[in-house]
This record gives sequence, structure tokens and C-alpha cells, in this order.
Amino acid sequence: MASLINKKTIQHLAELARIELNDREQEKLVKDLQKILGYFKELEALDTKNIPMMTGGMDLKNAFRDDTASENTNQGAGKEVFPETHEGFLKIPAIFDRNE
Repeated sequence: MASLINKKTIQHLAELARIELNDREQEKLVKDLQKILGYFKELEALDTKNIPMMTGGMDLKNAFRDDTASENTNQGAGKEVFPETHEGFLKIPAIFDRNE
């Protein structure tokens, strides 16, 4: 059976990722990915009939808090130490030139 990963596949993936790979890098990736897929073939050969199904690696559950409305009590806190404000907003230096 032909390998799922070849140089053409790597070139296509590199194009999608917008990266440039030289021939040596492409060859290395082909070998590495073929080796990784080989590990999956080994796992497929394992007998898992008597292994119970899992949905995750742990028995932990999410602990959610009640969604309750609360009033923001710190609005404006720290504004007095900010160098400059304008109409209640914090004013910061421009990071883009308007002419660009």
C-alpha cells in the first residue's frame, strides 16, 4: 500500500501553512510523519475488546458557579494614577500613524 504521506503532501501542507521548506526539510518531514503514522498502525493492532470505553483521562467534572448579576464596584478605580484621561476614558499614545 502506498504511503499516505509523500513529498507532494508535504508541499501542499506547506503551501496551506504559508511556509517555505527546502528539499532537505521536506524529506525529513516525510520520514517523520511516516514514522508517526507507523505508530498508529501499531496501536491499531492492539486488542482492545475487553478495555472499557473512556470519555476522558480523568473523573474530574467542571465546577460551575451560579450565574448571578452583580454590580461593578470598581468602575473608575485606578483612573487617578493614569497619566491622561479624556471624557472618562483612559487616553493612551497612538500606535498607528494616521497617514499610514
